[in-house]
Amino acid sequence: MTTSAMTPPDRHATGLLTKPDEFLQLITPSGERRHDSELDRWVEDVDLDALRALHLDMSVVRRLDTEATALQRQGELGLWPPLAGQEAAQIGSARALRDDDFAFTSYREHAVAWVRGVGPADLLRVWRGAAASGWNPFEHGMAVPQIIIGAQALHATGWAMGAKWEGSDAAAVAYFGDGATSEGDVNEALVFAASFDAPVVFLCQNNQWAISEPVGLQSRQPLARRADGFGIPGIRVDGNDVLAVMATTRMALDRARRGEGPTFIEAVTYRMGPHTTADDPKRYRGEEELASWRERDPIARVRALLEASGADVEALEREAAERADRMAAELRAAITSIADPEPLSVFDHVYAEPHAHLERQREHYTRYLDQFEGGAR
Repeated sequence: MTTSAMTPPDRHATGLLTKPDEFLQLITPSGERRHDSELDRWVEDVDLDALRALHLDMSVVRRLDTEATALQRQGELGLWPPLAGQEAAQIGSARALRDDDFAFTSYREHAVAWVRGVGPADLLRVWRGAAASGWNPFEHGMAVPQIIIGAQALHATGWAMGAKWEGSDAAAVAYFGDGATSEGDVNEALVFAASFDAPVVFLCQNNQWAISEPVGLQSRQPLARRADGFGIPGIRVDGNDVLAVMATTRMALDRARRGEGPTFIEAVTYRMGPHTTADDPKRYRGEEELASWRERDPIARVRALLEASGADVEALEREAAERADRMAAELRAAITSIADPEPLSVFDHVYAEPHAHLERQREHYTRYLDQFEGGAR
């Protein structure tokens, strides 16, 4: 990312792709509202109340993320992938979705789950090791998190192709990180989506690090430029700017609904914490880099914009803190409500129909468990 983003972007002939060293931006890190003739119309409805709501969303999910990280450190969760720093990319895009759209995410999109109405217990269930999935995807319009890197891009494309063939104008959004763009699944999804004009938005959160590898190691060009090779428009947006992310996502979704096919959005952001709670980021990145990104905090810039617009930011922060405290308490209480699964339930839902080989495994495991007190209960 370069500071040249402060100048108006020079778009390519597609009207969507910015120059390699720039990205689209509507709120600067200092909270200044920039105007863009192309993007402004997509967020005309976002008044001060809507900005307050976005600030509240980001504040609450950051606190939930902090609480879940603490629960993992205390042994209540087996693992947790923090989202700190990526709140704007997730909230801005998720708030652009309709109820009948479908989100396909990786394992870090807790803020998308928050927007889609996933409850605290369901958010924690998988990470506690108590279930194979956390929620019913059809109740929330959101698939359960995909651990296999990039696989959800194919799922999103397939869903989008099906929606198009059924005559629906609903769209899918595939969320993935910068590292996933080097995976075969993502590239295959881009081929299928381009070939069939699938109504899908590929939203890449470029958080600068694919675990311990910097994005510059796997791509000499901005990731949005990779869309060129598939004949898909690419957008490079400031991923720490919730308003710009919302505008570009709305624009891409509108394009999909009009039958114009997929769009690739690269949201340039930063992972402030570890890749997961099993990672030590101090081994591969320095404090100077981290400090430079703290100055571009997605929540702080919205607060600054609200303050400059005359909003009562002290009251806003009190409200956000109170709501965040309530949700964090609910998250912590949810841990005690998650029951450990019955041992034999590991065999449930493996196949749609009875399977002789699986039944033999169940029988063998039952005999093994019966050697111990309590048996296979």
